[in-house]
Amino acid sequence: QVRLVESGGGSVQAGGSLRLSCQVSGYTASSSCMGWFRQTPGKEREWVAAIDRDGSTSHADSVKGRFTISRDKAENTLYLQMNSLKPEDTAMYYCALSWRRRSCGLGVSDYARWGQGTQVTVSS
Repeated sequence: QVRLVESGGGSVQAGGSLRLSCQVSGYTASSSCMGWFRQTPGKEREWVAAIDRDGSTSHADSVKGRFTISRDKAENTLYLQMNSLKPEDTAMYYCALSWRRRSCGLGVSDYARWGQGTQVTVSS
């Protein structure tokens, strides 16, 4: 059974940093695409970043240059390093697993397994 568990969320002031982790069990995370999404109440879940089987990464324009997605194969863990945080980054953050190996999708429907989410709150 594939399971994704996020951690690392919290409250931080604008300009601060956080690192989110997503521990994967029941599947080798480096075998396919994984991504991070975020969602605020009343809004659709928004794609943030993705990493494919070969390690190629992509980031949404809104976080490019501030957030970095990475993966530790030995730990079977996905990360999202978030720097220079802004109040508009406040959201519930979710990691997700896709059965795609490359050309990671940007939509919610492109991902098959999800974690429970971790809350990030950025105050001004």
